[in-house]
Amino acid sequence: MATPKIISAEELPASEARWITLKKLKWSDPEGKERLWECAERKTRSSGGVDAVAVLAIIRSKTNAFPLSTVIIEQYRPPIDKFIIEMPVGLIDEGETAEKAAIRELEEETGFKADRVIELSPVIVSDPGMTTANMQLAVLSVTMEDKLERPEAKLEPGEFIVTRIIELAKLNEELKAYDAKGFAVDARLFNFASGYEIAQRIAGGAFN
Repeated sequence: MATPKIISAEELPASEARWITLKKLKWSDPEGKERLWECAERKTRSSGGVDAVAVLAIIRSKTNAFPLSTVIIEQYRPPIDKFIIEMPVGLIDEGETAEKAAIRELEEETGFKADRVIELSPVIVSDPGMTTANMQLAVLSVTMEDKLERPEAKLEPGEFIVTRIIELAKLNEELKAYDAKGFAVDARLFNFASGYEIAQRIAGGAFN
C-alpha cells in the first residue's frame, strides 16, 4: 500500500467548500471598539448544536486477564500532512445524540462494542481562536468476559485506520514514543494521558 501524501494545494473558494466555510466576524470589545475576526465554521453541525464526539474507551476484563486499557487509532490527516495518533472521533449525524454517535463511531473505527456510557463531557472546543468547531468527549465502557479480544473494524470506503490497544498506565509513555517516531499526537488524547499519569503520581505521593 502506498504512503499517503499531499499531491497539490490551492486556495478553496468558500462557495466550493462542502464541509467548512470561512466567516468574517464583526465584534465589539470590552471598550466598545469595533473589531474584525476571521474564523472557520463547519457546515455539518446538526440541530443539536454539537459537531462531533471523541471517544475514550475503557477496556477491562471481568477476570482481570489484562490491565485496564484503551484503544487509540493511527491515521493520516491531510491538513497536517502527517500520521496522527488520536482517539476514535466522528461527526454527530442529524437526530443522533452524542452518546449514540460515540457508540457507533467506536464500533465502526475499532470494532469494539461499548456496554455503557460512563460519562459525557460538556461541549468543549479545541481551537477557539480559529474555528467554531466543538465536540463532546464520551467515556465508554468495553467489558471483556476474559482475555483481550481484537474485533474487526467496520471502516467505510476511504478510511484507513490502524487500531492500537494500550494499557492506560503506559499511555503517556507510548504517546511520547509516537512523537519520537514523527507522528502528530492529538491534543485531547495527550491531555488525558498526561493528566492520568500526573494523577497516578499524585496518588503515589510524588508531589508531597
